[in-house]
Amino acid sequence: QVQLAESGGGLVQAGASLRLSCTASGGTFSSYAMGWFRQAPGKEREFVAATGWGSDYSASVKGRFTISRDNAKNTVYLQMNSLKPDDTAVYYCAGGPARSRSQYEYPYWGQGTQVTVSS
Repeated sequence: QVQLAESGGGLVQAGASLRLSCTASGGTFSSYAMGWFRQAPGKEREFVAATGWGSDYSASVKGRFTISRDNAKNTVYLQMNSLKPDDTAVYYCAGGPARSRSQYEYPYWGQGTQVTVSS
């Protein structure tokens, strides 16, 4: 069973940067596609970025966020630059067999980490 644990969230001002980390235990990390999703209060969970045979980003974060992974550390990162108040959400990492924008393609999920961006 794969377990995922996010870290790195916090409260920052608009324009700042944060790096989220998600460390996996169990399974073979290098074989999984990894994604980041987020959920703002009162909104549905939405795709942010994913990696696995290439990378993909939502239009709202492309050019500001970068997803990367270190298979030796079983960790996937989300570098977030030029943060905006609209980026405020709980951020979740997810693991699955193939890169996808659909949350339903990822069977493994972390518990989430809060990111709050003040104006």
